[in-house]
Amino acid sequence: MGTLQVGDKAPDFTLPDQTGKKVTLSEVLAEKVVVLYFYPKDNTRGCTAEACSFRDSYENFADAGAEVIGVSSDTVASHETFAGRNALPFVLLSDAGRVVRRQYGAASLGLVPGRVTFVIDRDGTVRHVFSSVLNIGPHIEEALKVVRELHAA
Repeated sequence: MGTLQVGDKAPDFTLPDQTGKKVTLSEVLAEKVVVLYFYPKDNTRGCTAEACSFRDSYENFADAGAEVIGVSSDTVASHETFAGRNALPFVLLSDAGRVVRRQYGAASLGLVPGRVTFVIDRDGTVRHVFSSVLNIGPHIEEALKVVRELHAA
């Protein structure tokens, strides 16, 4: 299956966050737009830079009515350490079997899991997709632009 595209329905899922609490996408969408970003691995240079960029823009996302959620195959314990070390104000979900990653088509490049960001509106429709392993900045910039457009509508 390929990457979900704009206009596709986002598959619902439930995964544990960095505290072990179960988070269900549809429950979050009942309250807010979701910026769902898949990343390769906790505590790596690129993933730390991306997480910190989302952290630094988190208030802007929140002000526009969105929740940021990061997903990787790392363990709950790894996410807890990563979130604490970097003062991340958003949840990180543990997709240990990469089931959700596959549902969303957040492909891998060889052995490295891909870096893909989705903006999902409150109806569960994908409104934006950005995929780039190396070009981290646009993940945040483009997602925030779409979230603001949805908020203004």
